[in-house]
Amino acid sequence: MAILVLGGAGYIGSHTVYELIDAGRDVVVADDLQTGFRAAVHPKARFYLLDIRDRAALDVLFEKEDIEGVIHFAASSQVGESMSDPLKYYDNNLHGTMVLLSAMVAHGVDKIVFSSTAATYGEPERVPILEGDRTDPTNCYGETKLAMEHMMSWVSKAHGLHYVALRYFNACGAHRSGAIGEAHAPETHLIPLILQVPNGQREKIMVFGGDYPTPDGTCIRDYIHVSDLAQAHILALDYLIRGGQNDVFNLGNGVGFSVREVIDCARNVTGHSIPEEMAPRRAGDPAQLIASSRKAMDVLGWKPEQNSLEAIIASAWNWHKSHPHGYEA
Repeated sequence: MAILVLGGAGYIGSHTVYELIDAGRDVVVADDLQTGFRAAVHPKARFYLLDIRDRAALDVLFEKEDIEGVIHFAASSQVGESMSDPLKYYDNNLHGTMVLLSAMVAHGVDKIVFSSTAATYGEPERVPILEGDRTDPTNCYGETKLAMEHMMSWVSKAHGLHYVALRYFNACGAHRSGAIGEAHAPETHLIPLILQVPNGQREKIMVFGGDYPTPDGTCIRDYIHVSDLAQAHILALDYLIRGGQNDVFNLGNGVGFSVREVIDCARNVTGHSIPEEMAPRRAGDPAQLIASSRKAMDVLGWKPEQNSLEAIIASAWNWHKSHPHGYEA
């Protein structure tokens, strides 16, 4: 039986496919290539070009492939864009998941691991954040992801769906082989933007907000290597296959780094001065997001292996140096 990875041509999805293939699993990838790249798909995975809002295309896939479980990455994920174009997020994220779940129910596929987000929490009540803490998103992206979690819960009650939602923090880094890495158009993630400076693609890095209630005034985030995230998705799916219960897990390193700390680390890794410039805060950005991943460690047996910020940035730099224009190079 095969594992279906939706959004498997995207950043985290492609790394998960590589880890699945390395583990000897049979993998099917479906992606509309709106933000993903065909070149990021592992050559041993069977690829379907489709939009998850297309029920007929999903029906064809489920009829043709013997799917044991689904790992769902297919969603829009930019905080700023979600604030300026919320309807796109409700359409792609919520409507897309609704169509997907209806197809899964119809074809008797009852296991799904869902890529959720720390943005479901909004401004945290405490740090580190626990899974049972209040969820009160401060942006539309987080709101749609939380609604997707709720949708899975109701579908579980009605149709016996088994699901795990993984709420994670700032994915970063690149595959150890250097074959795949992070590429977005346009790029909005901090570490790739920083690395565009030593790559000669921008003159400076903008720092959005220097007046947050943090030690140096810049946002603090929990950065986690993309390959560690990929392993967590595989462990979560295996947990469901073994009969595990519906659940929600945080994924992070449990350590926060400020924007300025990340820039300083990138300076050390690249040997470049990386000029910075202050800019106003972005709408919807919480001051601090740090995870407690104890539950994932205890229940799933997950442990991040690449938890050094320097190692994470070094792996990202290895990818960006050789792929300055992403998969278009």
